[in-house]
Amino acid sequence: MITTRIMRAILLCPLFLALPCLLMAQTKAISGSVKDEKGAAVPGATVQVKGTNTGTTTNAEGDFKLNAPNAATTLIVSFLGYTTQEVDISSNSTVAVVLAMDNTTLTDVVVVGYGTTRKKDLTGAVTSLKTKDFNRGIVSAPDQLIQGKVSGLMIVNNSGAPGGAATVRIRGNASVRSGNQPLYVVDGVPLDGRTARPNIDANGLGQTPDANPLNFINSFDIASIEVLKDASATAIYGSRGSNGVIIITTKKGAPGTTKVDVSYSVGTSNMMKNLDVLSPSEYRKALDDYNLAGGDYGGNTDAMDAITRNALTNNINVGVSGGNENGRYRASFGLLDQQGIVIKSGLKKYTANLNGQYNFLESKRLGLDFNLSAAHTREQLAPITNNAGFTGSLIGQALQWNPTQPLYKTDGSLNILGNGDPINPLAMSKAFNDNANISYLLGSISPYVNIADGLQYRFLYSINRQIGIRRAEIKSFININGVNGFGQAYYGNTELTSQLFTHTLSYNKEFKNNLNLSAVVGYEYQKFEYRGTALGALGFSTDELDYTNILQNALQSNTFMNGFQNPSSEIQSVFGRVTMNLQDKYLLTGTLRADGSSKFGANNKYGYFPSFAAKWNISNEAFLKGNTFFNQLAVRVGWGITGNQEFPAGAAQEQYVLGAGGGAGLSNVANPDLKWESSQQLNAGIDFSLADNRIYGSVDYFHKKTTNLLFNFPAIQPAPASNYWINLPGNVLNSGVELAIKGDVVRGKDWQWTLGANAAFMKNELRDYAGPIVLTGSISGQGVSGATIQRLVSGHPLNTFYVRDFQGFDDNGQGVYAEKGSSMYYLGDPNPDQLLGITSELNYKRWALNINMNGAFGHHVYNNTANTVLPIGNLGSRNIAASLLGTKEALSNPITTSSRYLEKADFMKLTNATLSYNLGNIGRNIKNVNLFVTGQNLFVLTGYSGFDPEVNTDKSINGVTSFGIEYSPYPTARTILFGLNFSL
Repeated sequence: MITTRIMRAILLCPLFLALPCLLMAQTKAISGSVKDEKGAAVPGATVQVKGTNTGTTTNAEGDFKLNAPNAATTLIVSFLGYTTQEVDISSNSTVAVVLAMDNTTLTDVVVVGYGTTRKKDLTGAVTSLKTKDFNRGIVSAPDQLIQGKVSGLMIVNNSGAPGGAATVRIRGNASVRSGNQPLYVVDGVPLDGRTARPNIDANGLGQTPDANPLNFINSFDIASIEVLKDASATAIYGSRGSNGVIIITTKKGAPGTTKVDVSYSVGTSNMMKNLDVLSPSEYRKALDDYNLAGGDYGGNTDAMDAITRNALTNNINVGVSGGNENGRYRASFGLLDQQGIVIKSGLKKYTANLNGQYNFLESKRLGLDFNLSAAHTREQLAPITNNAGFTGSLIGQALQWNPTQPLYKTDGSLNILGNGDPINPLAMSKAFNDNANISYLLGSISPYVNIADGLQYRFLYSINRQIGIRRAEIKSFININGVNGFGQAYYGNTELTSQLFTHTLSYNKEFKNNLNLSAVVGYEYQKFEYRGTALGALGFSTDELDYTNILQNALQSNTFMNGFQNPSSEIQSVFGRVTMNLQDKYLLTGTLRADGSSKFGANNKYGYFPSFAAKWNISNEAFLKGNTFFNQLAVRVGWGITGNQEFPAGAAQEQYVLGAGGGAGLSNVANPDLKWESSQQLNAGIDFSLADNRIYGSVDYFHKKTTNLLFNFPAIQPAPASNYWINLPGNVLNSGVELAIKGDVVRGKDWQWTLGANAAFMKNELRDYAGPIVLTGSISGQGVSGATIQRLVSGHPLNTFYVRDFQGFDDNGQGVYAEKGSSMYYLGDPNPDQLLGITSELNYKRWALNINMNGAFGHHVYNNTANTVLPIGNLGSRNIAASLLGTKEALSNPITTSSRYLEKADFMKLTNATLSYNLGNIGRNIKNVNLFVTGQNLFVLTGYSGFDPEVNTDKSINGVTSFGIEYSPYPTARTILFGLNFSL
């Protein structure tokens, strides 16, 4: 038996020895280089053997090697920004490939509503950004990727907290009550725009800012973002396109060998700017100057330093992709662990994504696409709120803490004062625990069939599901009236679900007479549901346990519970779009969408949203064919109507609220005539590329008129206390000019430098409104109970400031106001007149330096922090702003709202700067190693005295939006980030 085994081994040994030779005999070694038209190496180019999974990428010198099957005859060589090339290898083992530049300003594929198009075929105002255009650094939500990159797009952070929401405006504010945010579409799925994080209004502290509804998306997975700005581009989304549309497209797999992409970064953040309050020595001197006997407690305290930190961030992402001509896939996993610069705050985000695109049958006429995105966010929230009163929230408490008052007593315990006295911010941080967890699932499946050449039917089903759980507590030892000695706890659960069904039939055909026809028709149904529950209690017997785990410990009389379910809202739509291109010179686009929505009155269920646009490619005319200066010159003009239905579901219906005793009360009066908020928009633009495509860009003029403004008023008696939704008489006008331009300043073999700028010049005005005055812009803090500073009034911009006109101080140190203080004036505009973005891309061999700046001009911000948190009257008990010294203001000068706190908020910020080095390949397996260092929010040039002029604390009243107010917000962070990217 043993002899037999030995004989078998001896006989088989030559076969094993010959196997590598046999395999080698079936393949051939191919090597080569890939360069651009100027002779510069193209590292990272994909080289694939046509018809197989065999492939590789070029190294830092643009070289490659691979083993191809003997029967292989062709290589496919591709790289972003260059034209894909097929190379013959039937008789060559060494090839030299020269890739031609694919001018991205002309031939990029751009995602538009329910389809794609070439950028040069666009008839509307659309800005497309790819991965290479995005901002770098810590990105918790996709809107941060494009800040300052798009003309007419304003993105303002509502809070500096990790994962905080942002105010996003495309071409200005247009609505007075319903949403002004754009519609977000992810891989063809329109999002709800809300988040499932439960809201709380903490006793004595107020309401915390919202979370960003896009937090579930990992920026590592995004391939492109398109911003649709005018009606001819957004009318295909009908009743949701009035405020513009932002389309996010995720990365997909590419045919070839399995590829693993890895990205890791680590960074540190601190406060970009602190407010200038009195130091301990300055405070003592101020006490002497004002002849105050008390107020010096002998300490030397920096309260803001005590509650802030150098925060660490770790971000790791892994993507796996591959496939062949019949099927592609991509899977990715990500972890973002971002500490906040305020202690006990931060964001942890876990993401996983899987998508695939597959063809079936020999004819490949049947296909299936799917996307599955899962995420979980864990927010730790600091007690920083939008509307805290006299007690303040954490930042206000730290700013006004007496710098001579120690944070700790001599025995090491926290220095907690009496009820009604200042709150020790460090004690507040220790007493407050707030954690929100949200689980997200966005999935879609889309089978399709190519019925005939150019004719395709596609079905899409999608579900978007969010579940949010929030636990918050304030320990009983904190000196807040109503909490001290009791303690407070809150538990909330919220569910958000939307489902989408879309059927589309698309047709693309090129006829012999140089006519290209592209058309799509479709039917869509979407349903939204939102509900939640909340539990809370006051009064606990111990601080040693988390109150949310012992809610039963409180007396029943001190507990509460409630639940809600918004009326479900449904949208049913029919839409179509036709584009004709004649001789690549004359393009016409027509769009029509009919939307039926359950949100509107019985007499106005349906709305119709048409648009028309035309484009003339002048550079393709015979009289410019030989022109070497104009590479592209085109004129666009478009007109259309879009709608806005971003307001509460059931607003047109009769609604009731159940009371604790079981009785029902009317909460909303039905209005069967309530209809769409409608926007008519005209857009005219010029696209150009000059001097061998060295300078390229666009100029657009727009005029937008919004009518049938949605609003709610208290119902007129004798109706019960309730709300009544109507369409306000009046129009909101937004008009302006946008400019986007880029130029290749240097085009050398080793040196390349591209400089770009985008700018918008805009005007906003409410006209023809004769209804009652609408107040908004609530001011919070001591001495201003019930004060408002903004109004909606005809002849002025939305949210115009309406305040007393501060003239200075009299001889007694009292404030002097115009008209003896009895009159109020329209004195400022929170809406910027100009937006500006600047980008610089400098490359030298393997080095690259990318710089992005953004700014806004011609607007004001109201400094609620200076008004009520740091007034002169604090001296002796709390801290004050250092700028108040020397003003001769009396301590008795009353706190009031006025133009004194209305500041010009012009700014220019260095948002992002990245220095990177392409190390190339390491060994045979680690490819395209790129090292980088990124700085975010490095500095801001401004005369504004607050934390950051790029701010918008939510100070709305009864849902009427505010804009341009700062109230002791979570400060903006400055970040330095180190990282590397590589592939396997």
